[in-house]
Amino acid sequence: MDKQLTYLLINILTCFFPIILSFDKKVGFYKKWKFILPGLLISGSLYLIWDYIFTIQNVWAFNPSYILGIKILNLPIEEILFFITVPFACIFIFECLVVYFNPKISPKISRAITYTLILGCVVLLFIYHDRLYSLINFSTLLLVLIYTLLMPIKLDMGQFYLAYLVSLVPFYIVNGILTAIPIVAYANTENMGLRIGSIPFEDHFYSMSLILLNLLFYQYFRYRKPSDV
Repeated sequence: MDKQLTYLLINILTCFFPIILSFDKKVGFYKKWKFILPGLLISGSLYLIWDYIFTIQNVWAFNPSYILGIKILNLPIEEILFFITVPFACIFIFECLVVYFNPKISPKISRAITYTLILGCVVLLFIYHDRLYSLINFSTLLLVLIYTLLMPIKLDMGQFYLAYLVSLVPFYIVNGILTAIPIVAYANTENMGLRIGSIPFEDHFYSMSLILLNLLFYQYFRYRKPSDV
């Protein structure tokens, strides 16, 4: 296999099984694709802006040996696809978890988790505010979590946290490959310098905010009333 196809293949494999299994009769995920697309476009645009800034500020760089070389605004086409395939797969995980297991966490516990994460973001922001990747990651998750506390949302945060834990399995596989080869090389001067294996610690916050934001949009578009249009 041409190694320049590596990142593209990772994207394809990330969404392959969610697409194939979308036609499972119990989940019926294919019927919900139309509710996912708007959120993918909105959140993807936001994260791609940061992605562009990270690239030009040398927060990270893409290994030309493992990408096709097709770029839009200095970003590899594979990186743009990443913000479609990964949230899509994670929403699929969330839906399967809810449909097959319908797990419940006490609202008090889920709020306690949210407050703990907010406190963690504040502390880490205070310590690492001078590092761009850390600053953006902790700030983004902090703002999204505060939003879930202050605004009425359709998302069960307890189920979100459980789905996030499940998503860590493919997260460690995909990000592990991306950072170990590396396909994406991070500058430790712009992050905490702490890694789980080859994965920067901040990537866990990056993944959480990306999934949470997409799920908030997904639930909004899924349950909005005609009068909201």
